[in-house]
Amino acid sequence: HFYGLSVSQSPSLPVSQSPDPTTDPSPQCCLLLTCCHASCTVSLRHPETVPSCVFTGRGAPNRQLSSLPEMISHPAIRAFRSSVRCWRQWTVLKAALEAPDVSGWRWYSTPIRGVTGMEEILAKVVAPLPTYETRDKSPPPPESNSMDFMHFYGSLEKEDKLGFLVKLSQDFGVDHKSVSELALRLLDTQLRDVGTILQVEDRLRYGLTPRYKHLLNHISRVEGGVKFLVDLRADVLEIISSKASESPHIRDLNGTLKSLLSEWFSVGLLRLERITWQSPCEILQRISQNWTDLKRRVGPYRRCYAFTHAAMPGEPLVVLHVALTEDISDNIQSIVREFATLDSEEDVNKINAAVFYSISSTQAGLQGVELGNYLIKKVVRELQFSSLSPIPGFSSWLQGLLSQYRKEGRGSDLLSEQEWKEVEQATDSAPGPPSIEALRKLIATSEWMRSESLTRALEPVLMRLCAWYLYGEKRRGYALNPVANFHLQNGATMWRLNWHADTSPRGVANSCGVMVNYRYFLTETSKNSALYLQNKVIIASEQVLGLVSQFQKNSK
Repeated sequence: HFYGLSVSQSPSLPVSQSPDPTTDPSPQCCLLLTCCHASCTVSLRHPETVPSCVFTGRGAPNRQLSSLPEMISHPAIRAFRSSVRCWRQWTVLKAALEAPDVSGWRWYSTPIRGVTGMEEILAKVVAPLPTYETRDKSPPPPESNSMDFMHFYGSLEKEDKLGFLVKLSQDFGVDHKSVSELALRLLDTQLRDVGTILQVEDRLRYGLTPRYKHLLNHISRVEGGVKFLVDLRADVLEIISSKASESPHIRDLNGTLKSLLSEWFSVGLLRLERITWQSPCEILQRISQNWTDLKRRVGPYRRCYAFTHAAMPGEPLVVLHVALTEDISDNIQSIVREFATLDSEEDVNKINAAVFYSISSTQAGLQGVELGNYLIKKVVRELQFSSLSPIPGFSSWLQGLLSQYRKEGRGSDLLSEQEWKEVEQATDSAPGPPSIEALRKLIATSEWMRSESLTRALEPVLMRLCAWYLYGEKRRGYALNPVANFHLQNGATMWRLNWHADTSPRGVANSCGVMVNYRYFLTETSKNSALYLQNKVIIASEQVLGLVSQFQKNSK
């Protein structure tokens, strides 16, 4: 032992009976690297990467013994180093191996996280799909299979996880040959009785189940399994978004995970909690790492709500922040700064509105699983509710529109003659395309905010353009702006645009400082939601519709 580190032979087989790795494909002895203080053991036990020489220790050249550390697979070295957390111990091990009295053991290894290791763990834990007839009679696999899968995956490096997920999705998915045969059978039965058709359809439905889906279901039943699968999907989404793999099987795996998580995180299984100073510390830390900011978010005249799930204790899934105000706020800075002047105890006479000013998801793996809209609807039942929402994408859209109008020579469609004169004077540019390009650059750099006269001149322009962007710009018939689409789906009314509502650098860069209130009228949300989703009708206030009308008049 050196500093608690020992090198020993596996006790499963005496040295004298150790199999020869050149002839025995499944040796039972291995090198154990054990750190007594860290209670860790790295076991290297397969022969695939062993050179032709066999270390016996006794009489073996020191040169071969000294090369032992270099022969240990890289993943094992990383695991060992991270466990003992000390380069000094690695140096001591290397020195010990070079000592002349090291003897009496054989050694062979294979990367425990290489292709062979992946194939072995997948073959072990992903059971074959039971036949249709025995699907309800097959015994469940042992819980240890799920635990082995979780531990193996957790030990992989990022690049190895990609290969592992590709192999899982590609080699253990749907049996396409069997599905094709069932599809042909279904076509052949179309003229037969309904019972036969339904049975063949059920067989086909069962055949379309990926083999790995059963493993995912079993993982969800072990402790920490649901959280593991949420994080697993986060990895899959990162692979897809980064285009690290173009495999269609990865996208199918993502679809399967999303479907399962949508079932497990249905609104009936979620719990609505109000977060306060008395909430558990681990939940408060997930809300904010800054204690001053946290005090503002859960203090007087503020409400913080979160959805939680029994399978993920201490993990808020989606968090909603609300400010209780005298009037519906038209400025995000007022909500943030107002806290310093608030009383330590709430005065109910000062509360006339509840303004939602932030909603965030804490779990990347639950992307696309509808949680935020249900959270808002549940909170709306308790409060007269309005949002103060950002308008991401407005500035980018406007710059693109100006570039298009400059090429087409249609500047007069956006601004009146008097408005263009003020822009030309402020930018010292010529009429026509030069002034349009000058305005585009001002929007791109936010330089217009530094000129009071230009700010006054652009206020009516940007307000009506923003109103049209929110109300008139569509994607497949629905609002182009993602935040607007979110609230309109939930049944909100597009209620009020607010000038200079977010004067932070980010607010000006994203939406020229404009923000919008979405108002939730409890008796109208269901009707508004149905009108939007089914007929693509946006419910908006007179202020918004008036600004849209001004834009339409100018663009004729």
